[in-house]
Amino acid sequence: MFANIHYPERLSPEQLDAYLAKGWFRMGQSLFTTNFLRFNEQFYSAIWLRIALEGFELSKTQQKLKKLNAKFQVRINRASITPEKETLFAKYRASIRFDASPSLPYLLYNDSSRDIFDSYEVCVYDDQKLIAAGYFDLGKTTSMGISCFYDPDYKKHSLGKYLMLLKIEYAKQQGLAYFYPGYFAPGYPLFDYKLDLAKSGVTYLDLVTNEWKDMQEFEVSNTPLNRMRVNMNQLAELLTAAGVEHSIWDYGYYDANLIPDLNGLGVFDFPVFLCCFEMLDNVMNPLVIYDPRDENYHLILCRSLFRGDIPPNKETRQYTSNLLTIAKHYIATFSAERLVGILVASYKQNQKKGMGLDV
Repeated sequence: MFANIHYPERLSPEQLDAYLAKGWFRMGQSLFTTNFLRFNEQFYSAIWLRIALEGFELSKTQQKLKKLNAKFQVRINRASITPEKETLFAKYRASIRFDASPSLPYLLYNDSSRDIFDSYEVCVYDDQKLIAAGYFDLGKTTSMGISCFYDPDYKKHSLGKYLMLLKIEYAKQQGLAYFYPGYFAPGYPLFDYKLDLAKSGVTYLDLVTNEWKDMQEFEVSNTPLNRMRVNMNQLAELLTAAGVEHSIWDYGYYDANLIPDLNGLGVFDFPVFLCCFEMLDNVMNPLVIYDPRDENYHLILCRSLFRGDIPPNKETRQYTSNLLTIAKHYIATFSAERLVGILVASYKQNQKKGMGLDV
């Protein structure tokens, strides 16, 4: 699955290491993974990052950042939630333009009474005033950065980057092997600062090979989402030339697996699909997906787990009419031409019906 979530009752340090190595991350008292994100009605690939700590050295920019903030006091302790931190978090949350957790308790615990993580905090003080704080978790050989928040009055001090640097330095001092800062999303600059956390040793998790690769090998054109769109567009051009009705849609429920009540139901989680025939309100027509993991087109039939009241938006190509699950898999092929041949034959047989598929 491209998106998934687990709710372990207990979590050993070794288990956390294993989750992180597979591209999972903390969310409240759960662990989740996703390969796609959506901001402002646009999809992006989620690319998970890892920093090797053995050779970590401060860049010149980081050295200047430490010098800039040398007058502040730094304290690292077991994680806790205090009124002082909650006040700071509320002030920070009011100053940002992106979504954040509604509160610190929700950030760390969500609605759970469990506490399965070995959590620490790094706090920065200007004399006795708390001006920045961040949480991170420790595994056996790894550390995971969870959150950073700071007083917006100190914006010129780049305290968010400073907190991340302090977390990385602490993890290295503890003899840990890796620091996991989460994901970045190519084309969405909010997370790009993570790429500058280390001069070297930054790797990304490749979805196709499931291996960590050096960031120097990363190409935006090769992200999972881009490969989906490129191959879908190639198929669409061939279908147009063949006179087969089709349309490409962004699927609004791509991350439905992360919803507790839906987790485990096998919901359809591809962010982009191609509808092969006219999209009708009461008919589930065959869909085409492109999976970059096996580099194949897949012709499938879905059924609805839930029908909403939102019709497909033909202008923006957003589909949220049905929560889907795959009911039948017809064929997988790396050849767009072969798939078009199958669809052309079926289209001719079913042109009057506007539905159905014969293979």
